[in-house]
Amino acid sequence: MRKFDLNIEEVLEDWEVYYAIREIIANAIDEQVLTGTKEIEIKKEQNGFVIRDYGRGIKYEHLTQNENEEKISHPELVIGKFGVGLKDALATFDRHKIKITIKSKHGDITIDKSSKHGFEDVVTLHAVISPPSEPEIVGTTILLEGCTEEDVKKAKSLFLKFSGEKMLEKTQYGEILNRDNMSKIYINGIKVAEEDNFLFSYNITSLTGAMRKALNRERTHVGRTAYTERVKSILLSSNDEKVARLLVEDLEGYQKGTEHDEMKYVDVAAHACKILNTTSSVVFVTPQQLQYDAMAVDNARHDGLSIIVVPETISQKIQGIQDNSGNIMRDLGQYNIEWNESFEFKFVKPSELTASEREIYDKTSDIFNLIGGKPKIIKEISISETMRREFSGMEAVGIWEPHKERIVIKRDQLKNTESYAGTLLHETGHALSGAGDVSRKFESTLTDIIGKISAKSS
Repeated sequence: MRKFDLNIEEVLEDWEVYYAIREIIANAIDEQVLTGTKEIEIKKEQNGFVIRDYGRGIKYEHLTQNENEEKISHPELVIGKFGVGLKDALATFDRHKIKITIKSKHGDITIDKSSKHGFEDVVTLHAVISPPSEPEIVGTTILLEGCTEEDVKKAKSLFLKFSGEKMLEKTQYGEILNRDNMSKIYINGIKVAEEDNFLFSYNITSLTGAMRKALNRERTHVGRTAYTERVKSILLSSNDEKVARLLVEDLEGYQKGTEHDEMKYVDVAAHACKILNTTSSVVFVTPQQLQYDAMAVDNARHDGLSIIVVPETISQKIQGIQDNSGNIMRDLGQYNIEWNESFEFKFVKPSELTASEREIYDKTSDIFNLIGGKPKIIKEISISETMRREFSGMEAVGIWEPHKERIVIKRDQLKNTESYAGTLLHETGHALSGAGDVSRKFESTLTDIIGKISAKSS
């Protein structure tokens, strides 16, 4: 039996037992990951709790406080690096009267208080090293006697591995997780903070310098300023449609002030919109456009597009930029361009109409006379075989083109006087009001037209 001086007198007095158990679990997980061995085990036995890995087995040399080169070279995989956690755990167990027995093929380790070599008046914590009681054992077995089931449960709750949280997407900076009641921030799988107004939980696997400095020995209550930039980086490197849709849907709470904190990052919100524009048939509109450009919004709905309401700040951010496929972001302005470009006319001269069609078309002046004559703003009434291209969602039977001062009516409206007159006067309403469908101004103008016709016929 030999004694190994841990050079510990009294440290981390605020540590509870579950913090120490956390360090034991973290070391076991690191060993599992680095060696590619099977899952660690945490189980209750008659004389305590056992934590076991199936790696290479702990040695007394691991109790020295040195940088672990293997862990340093795999920062994205492991939790510990410096050998501090295990020593802190041993000191905490000693302070709380928890008996610990470590077994591996390299030897058995327990802890004891002894005088420091050469300084009999200084008592420090020592690791007691004994020959292996189980020389054929695979990995490391750690028996804890005196801790409670609640201690173990609380320790396990600090690990993503045991949280049950589902990963939504993995990026080069970390993972986006589906949160439960509270959003959690993990670093390489160990919880360092909680957020009550984040939409997701996050596991950060690529650390910044600020985060490394912020990760104190307790690894708890890490401030938001330490990990905010990494959360942004994770979201900005995301390409998952489900994640993007959840982010953009969260924008609906903007008007009420109920959106989650991720949506306060304009770049993140814009990025989510780009993903959605790439993967889905959507059009982004502002609350004001939803109210005052109802016709365009209604056209978009008929075209099979999902209406995504975004704040003005986001609308300005995405205006004119390309999505991940190189397409222009479809805000309402872009949709109107696409709408106009979707019309492809094949004009029919009056002389090319059938006798019955020509008879109806020749009633144009009579129809206008019902409302006091053709408005001066209308210079031309044209008939087209086609209106919108076949792939467009909603077919139009008539359109007012203000830049050409022209009404174009689809030929099939000449099947009877009612359909032709209805379409002609409907588009006249647009010409006179200068407004689109589903607007108060257009409806008011259409009401005037109906009134004039009623007065004329009475």
